[in-house]
Amino acid sequence: MPHVVTQPCCNDGSCVFACPVNAIQPTPDSPDFGLAEMLYIDPKTCVDCGACVSACPVGAIKPKIALNARERRFIDVNADWHEARRAQPGSSPRPLLAPVPPPLEVVSGARPLRVAIVGSGPAAMYAADEVLNVSGARVSMYERLNEPYGLVRFGVAPDHFETRKVAERFDMTRRSRRFSLHLGVEVGRDVLHEQLLESHDAVIYAVGAANDRRLDIPGIDLPGVASATEFVAWYNGHPDFAEREFDLSGRRVVVIGNGNVALDVSRIMALDPLVLARTPIAPRALAALRASGVEEVVVVGRRGDDEAAYTQAEFLGLQDTPSLRASVNLRYGLTPVQVLGDQRATGVEFVGEGGVERIDAGLVLTSIGYRGRPVAGLPFDEETGTVPNVRGRVGDRVYVAGWIKRGPRGFIGTNRSCSAETVRSLIEDFNARQTGREPHDDRSVPALTAS
Repeated sequence: MPHVVTQPCCNDGSCVFACPVNAIQPTPDSPDFGLAEMLYIDPKTCVDCGACVSACPVGAIKPKIALNARERRFIDVNADWHEARRAQPGSSPRPLLAPVPPPLEVVSGARPLRVAIVGSGPAAMYAADEVLNVSGARVSMYERLNEPYGLVRFGVAPDHFETRKVAERFDMTRRSRRFSLHLGVEVGRDVLHEQLLESHDAVIYAVGAANDRRLDIPGIDLPGVASATEFVAWYNGHPDFAEREFDLSGRRVVVIGNGNVALDVSRIMALDPLVLARTPIAPRALAALRASGVEEVVVVGRRGDDEAAYTQAEFLGLQDTPSLRASVNLRYGLTPVQVLGDQRATGVEFVGEGGVERIDAGLVLTSIGYRGRPVAGLPFDEETGTVPNVRGRVGDRVYVAGWIKRGPRGFIGTNRSCSAETVRSLIEDFNARQTGREPHDDRSVPALTAS
C-alpha cells in the first residue's frame, strides 16, 4: 500500500533523501524542483517503508489506507504526475537522484566558523541549520521583529495547521548552544553591516521579498484598495499591520490575481468565524471577520483556468474547505483596466473576450506577486528585484539566500536547497582565505540580548 503526499507539502525535500527507492520526485537536483507545486510519490515504486513520514516536517505524507475522504484525491494527483513524467519522450521511468555532495567542513586547523544571518524566515533558518552542521560553527541571527520565522509565522494562513508545523523544525535549530537569536534588532539601525563583518567571518542576508508588485492602473490608490499581502499580515497579527482596518461591510470583495495567496485570503474571508476562532488568527482580525458583511469573494485571473497561478493542492484545499459562509467565485480571462470610484473604491473594470465588464465591490485586494527591495550597502537589480549573486555570493564575505537571492518563486521548503548552496559557497570561500585577517571579537557589536 503506497504512501501519498497531500496538501501541506512544503517542498522541503527531506523525504526525498529518506526514500530508499527514489520514489519521491522531483528531486532537489532536478531542474524543475524549484518550480514544482509539491512533491509526488510514485505508487509503482513506493515500497511502503514509511521512512518519508518521519522525515516530513509538516505531516504531509500518509499511508494510502490512512487518508480521509478529502485527502484521497491526492492518490491520483501523485500517480498522475509520475505517469505524465513517464510519458515524456526520452524520460527515464525512474530518474536517479544525483549524488548529494557531502557537507563541507572547514580546513584542518582553522578557527571555528562564525556567521551572522540577517532575517529569521525559512531561508534564514535553513541556512543556520547548514552552518551548524559544520563542527564548532556558530550562528548569530538578527531579526527586526519580536517574533521569528518570517513567512511561516506571518504569511501562512492560520487554518493551515500542518504547514505551520515546519516551525517545529526551526525550533530544533534554535535550541542549539551554538545558535543565538537577536529579536527586535534591525540591521542598519541597531547594528551596522560593517560591525557584523568585523565580528563574523561572513554575513548572509535572507530578508525575503517584502514588497508587493504594484498593479499600475487608474484608481489603484483609492481607499478601499489594498494588497492581499497586507491582508494576510493583518489577520496573522504582523506588528506592522496589526492596526490596519479593512472595510468588510460590503457584500462583495474582488481579489485581483489567482495565486495561492489570493485563494488563502478568499478562504479566510469566506470561513465561518467559529472555525477561525479555533486557529491562531489575530483577535482584532477575528472580530472584524465576525462582523463582516461579505457574501461573495470574486477571484479574478488574467489568464485561462489552465494557466492559473494557484497550485492544484491549494485549489483542492479550497474546494474541500467546510463551513464556508460566502461564495468564492473564480473568474478567468479578465484583465483589470481601472479601479472604479471617486472617494473610495466601488468596483473594478475588466476587459475580456466578452468586452468590458464591471464587478462592483466594497473592497479590492491585489495579489499579483512579490518583489524584493534594496538592502543598504548591497547591489540591487531593479528588474528582478534581487541582489545580484553567483551561487549566493555577493561580495567579500557577503551572501544572500532565499527570495532576495533567486526572486519570489518556490515554496517554503524550496529554501532548503537554496540556502544549502549559499552556505556551501560560504564555506568554500572561508577555506580559501585562511591566511586572511581574523574578525574582531563581539565587543565590536552593540550589546544585544539573545532570545
